[in-house]
Amino acid sequence: MNETSAETRSVIVERDIPFPAEKIWRALTQPHLIEEWLMKNDFKPVVDHRFNFRGDWGAVDCEVLEVEPNKTLSYTWAALGLESVVTWTLTPTGAGTHLRMEQSGFRPDQEQAYQGAKYGWQRFLAGLEQVVARPD
Repeated sequence: MNETSAETRSVIVERDIPFPAEKIWRALTQPHLIEEWLMKNDFKPVVDHRFNFRGDWGAVDCEVLEVEPNKTLSYTWAALGLESVVTWTLTPTGAGTHLRMEQSGFRPDQEQAYQGAKYGWQRFLAGLEQVVARPD
């Protein structure tokens, strides 16, 4: 394989959620809420904090890269040979918040991981919307 062709792809999932960014931010950053829609974790919204997500299939090693409350959250996502970055972007809209999730860094030889992420994030975001929609 030619190493110079390090062209990577991203999985992007976008949702318009009829709730304020603060409420979505809580679901993205509070460990007990993250566990409900994603996985068990020891997350803290602190730059350079190392944490992991734990699923039945194994664990994801992560490190927080960027935290801008109610706006942007970014962390590395390393699992099963995949070195990627997950970035959440929250943008206020008239009816609530536009949520964008991008996972970047899929190499051409990681088609299975790419397809799995495309499927997985759709499911995860559906769960996230349910958590956010619950009354406080």
